[in-house]
Amino acid sequence: MEEQLKIDFEKLLENSNFSKKNAEIKRKNFDNFIEKGFPNRREENWKFSDLNQIISKNIKNLSFYNDLSKPNKIDQSIYIDGLEHNKLVFVNGRIEKIEFDYEEKNKIEILDDLVLEKSNNTTNSLLFLNNAFVSKYFKLIVKKNYSLQKPLVIYNITNKDLVSKNINLKVDIFLEENSSLKLIEFSNDKSTTNFININYNFNVQKNSILKNYKIDNNSNSNIKYCFNNISQDANSVSEIFLLSSGSEFIKNEINCNLNGKYSSAFVNGVFILNETKHHEIKTNINHIVENTKSYQLIKGVLEDTSKAVYQGKIFVDSKAQKTDGYQLSKAILLNDNTEFNAKPELEIYADDVKCSHGSASGSLNEDSIFYLMSRGLNYKEAKKLLINGFLLDVVEKITDSEIKNLIKNIMSLKQ
Repeated sequence: MEEQLKIDFEKLLENSNFSKKNAEIKRKNFDNFIEKGFPNRREENWKFSDLNQIISKNIKNLSFYNDLSKPNKIDQSIYIDGLEHNKLVFVNGRIEKIEFDYEEKNKIEILDDLVLEKSNNTTNSLLFLNNAFVSKYFKLIVKKNYSLQKPLVIYNITNKDLVSKNINLKVDIFLEENSSLKLIEFSNDKSTTNFININYNFNVQKNSILKNYKIDNNSNSNIKYCFNNISQDANSVSEIFLLSSGSEFIKNEINCNLNGKYSSAFVNGVFILNETKHHEIKTNINHIVENTKSYQLIKGVLEDTSKAVYQGKIFVDSKAQKTDGYQLSKAILLNDNTEFNAKPELEIYADDVKCSHGSASGSLNEDSIFYLMSRGLNYKEAKKLLINGFLLDVVEKITDSEIKNLIKNIMSLKQ
């Protein structure tokens, strides 16, 4: 795999018009990735999900660069029905549509031909890989005092032509002061056995609001990693919801820095897994200054031989007095062969804080099932009602009613 990686990287440099500086940055990132390789169990952050082993097991002859010069046809049937929205459409890693028909054009700016001009301060080998191979990346700027009228949906689509490829995608989103954005990331994969590596950077300025909903619901055999870096200024709010269900493997990693007073971060997520699927959510919520708040609730329903992992950390700096941090994860295991691993962490250096964490897992309560059956439901109906109620607790945390109902429909939860 390493030899193929080197060949593909040289082809990328040869076939692209990178500046000398940019090419040097890419080579440095490439060398860093070669040194570290794909993450494995020796890294604490990957102790429950050995990506090197997962890729080796599921993908043969992985190729690290594919030609993004040829346009791809968009299957418009995958568009979310009944929701008026703006669109960014990526097909096989290539941008195919940018559409903001509902917005004032001078209030947003799209930069769609950026090149990497500096190396991120990171030790994450998958970010090194992303920086090395991404041909160009995209930046959305929402101007000061503007709230998008309609949600933005980023469609990440792969078609059946994509097999055993590595796709790297990088998107920056900048919310200027007193602006807001509702963002839905929607995956639809018809491809097989690819490794998709996505890097989102969010900069949420003073008094701004980011609502981000990540939906991976269509069953597929791809391996995915999505890193989300969020930087928040004073009085800003971020709300993240994750529906983690479709891919063979996906790890969503969220690193949120609460840099301004009275900033808040809310992370809620749902695992719904079957067969051999293996999903992970990892969060780092960093309280850097005083009077900040975070809330995290993750729930999962697992059956067959599926596996879910939640690693959640609340970090409180010595300056971050008056911090309020909450974290809870729960899972229902429908079979003896399912597995749920939780690693809740608190790292606190201030003394005037209110922080808590917890985790629990178990099977469905048979007494509750018996009670519902005594009221006229059969066993299957009683079981489904209990599961829906368990998951609905998380979905109800979504503050946008239109998107909340959309996600309820996707999850087949009763209104």
